[in-house]
Amino acid sequence: MIHKSSYVDEIVQIGEGTKIWHFCHIMNFSVIGRNCVIGQNCVIGPNATIGHNCKIQNNVSVYSGVTLDDDVFVGPSVVFTNVINPRAFIEKKSEFKETIVHRGATLGANSTIVCGVIIGEYAFIAAGAVVTKDVAPFTLVAGNPARVVRKINMSGPDNNGGC
Repeated sequence: MIHKSSYVDEIVQIGEGTKIWHFCHIMNFSVIGRNCVIGQNCVIGPNATIGHNCKIQNNVSVYSGVTLDDDVFVGPSVVFTNVINPRAFIEKKSEFKETIVHRGATLGANSTIVCGVIIGEYAFIAAGAVVTKDVAPFTLVAGNPARVVRKINMSGPDNNGGC
């Protein structure tokens, strides 16, 4: 399902059962797996890879060099950067760094993921966190810069502060 207001370039792969909602742009050489949901006003690519069963909420741009493994949740308005030190007046496309978000990770609303980091399996990034370093698997991080709060399990943190 691709909403009629969205634009999909010619050279993309979109898996069966994926839904792309209003005002999205899927750019060339991007791959989106099966049974994904791409929320409103998202831009994917070019050259981005999204695994199966991913949920990307509204207002997210997944840039070139970003890889989301299977079962990743990306909250609304999450920001992925692609250059460490961007400048408007200097071309930096040759400096893009790869960012990998491993299986089952959750990226909370309005979090920022600085390019070049690896987010481990089932890690949980709190809303508004700014991730500047790799995040270990099964770890909850929060703050600016993001710091380890505690270890968690596959279900994520519970509402009582435990695992």
